[in-house]
Amino acid sequence: MDGHIFIGGGGEDHGVKQGLSLSYANRHGLVAGATGTGKTVTLQIMAEGFSAAGVPVFLSDVKGDLSGLAAAGSETFKLHEAFTSRAEKIGFDDYVYEKFPVLFWDLFGEQGHPIRTTVSDMGPLLLSRLMELTEAQEGILNIAFRVADDQGMALLDLKDLQALLVWVGENRAELGLRYGNISPASIGAIQRRLLVLENQGGTKLFGEPALELSDMMRTETDGRGMISILAADTLMGAPRLYATFLLWLLSELFEQLPEVGDPDKPKLVFFFDEAHLLFDDAPKALVDKVEQVARLIRSKGVGVYFVTQNPADVPEDILGQLGNRVQHALRAFTAKDRKELRMAAETYRENPRFNTEDAIREVGVGEAVTSFLQKKGVPGIVERTLIRPPSSQLGPLEKGARKQVVDTSPIAGKYETLVDRESAYEILTRRAAEAAREAEEAERKEEELEAAEREYRAARRYSGTRVSRSSSRSRKSDSLGEALGKAVIKELGGTTGRRIVRGILGGLFKSR
Repeated sequence: MDGHIFIGGGGEDHGVKQGLSLSYANRHGLVAGATGTGKTVTLQIMAEGFSAAGVPVFLSDVKGDLSGLAAAGSETFKLHEAFTSRAEKIGFDDYVYEKFPVLFWDLFGEQGHPIRTTVSDMGPLLLSRLMELTEAQEGILNIAFRVADDQGMALLDLKDLQALLVWVGENRAELGLRYGNISPASIGAIQRRLLVLENQGGTKLFGEPALELSDMMRTETDGRGMISILAADTLMGAPRLYATFLLWLLSELFEQLPEVGDPDKPKLVFFFDEAHLLFDDAPKALVDKVEQVARLIRSKGVGVYFVTQNPADVPEDILGQLGNRVQHALRAFTAKDRKELRMAAETYRENPRFNTEDAIREVGVGEAVTSFLQKKGVPGIVERTLIRPPSSQLGPLEKGARKQVVDTSPIAGKYETLVDRESAYEILTRRAAEAAREAEEAERKEEELEAAEREYRAARRYSGTRVSRSSSRSRKSDSLGEALGKAVIKELGGTTGRRIVRGILGGLFKSR
């Protein structure tokens, strides 16, 4: 199918061949269905199709199965006969086994290249979502980011943010006059959330070198698009971290890529697996941001495909923008399930040959109800479709082969070594050290003056010289303000003053 990605179809009980038009692939899409109905295989064959068409792909591998894209299928595989039989049945005449160019990524750096961003790039809105902050706490975080900008302090990793929050708390009275009220309780709550984020592995996400989007938008020398696979099996243990990271990545694509209008094919296709995690308990501001990105990012040449169990997991305003759909079976065991099934069926353009609601309920594993955009972006008539078999390996790649792919990739070694350049933590630590040295120097000079004064008085007593009354009266005539000023200066220069300065500026920024 020229200009299309072949998805499936054919057979006696099925309609014509179904293909996803590359020219409308940036109009976004949905892959939905209950567990075990074949969503992962559909995701795999769509990634193959985009790669073969020269379109880079980014997807998350939640179960570890999609790593098989890096290896060709085999005739010794137990489903070989079933695959070839289905290919013949649906008219997939040029079906062959082949592997595809793959880049493996991993936030934890264990199963692929490390993938990082900076605290500044993540921004206060997404960080607040990640840490589940209240509105008041989010306000404090916004103040911290503004202070960092005003004072030229880079926020690269979590220790930068932690140090900055301590400094903001110690200077809250002065900062509050300019930026608004700063509550110590809110700062403490944010610091506790940062500790939770650290325990979830958040320290691995923040730092440098940060991801360059161009590394995810590569093509192989033969013209095929690179498939970037994010290892998400471990990451799913921290679902909020997973969802926020993918949303950040989507936002970065939106902000950095230039406008391209409606290209012949996408510049990148982004699959958001387990999409419901993005919207669970999400504040309206965040949902609005996702809707904005989904609506506008297609003009950047990026297609976004949400993969989830039920279309109802995606808010209506976003669901209405997903023109290319592959709907695997939905099971209706409860009244709520039946209502959602009926709502899912109503979103398709009817086919007079069958009832869409019944078809969604009845399709088997590897079969789906599909609808793809046609000329002028008109939704196609819904069809029952047998999904084509994958050309790459079905199932996970073995560890040795995966390591070889990582070691020989075009970006091997680029992100593996963490770089810790000067940022907020180092700047504040240096300021604290300088303040401590100044306090120690002031104390030393005061001690020297006190020692000299003691020696002078001792010498005067030894010589018999007495202080004149006029001198005594002169000292008594000092104003009350001058006397208090001298007392304060002496106290700050002494041991107590040194402790105060150290406590405020130094003690909380000691090297770890």
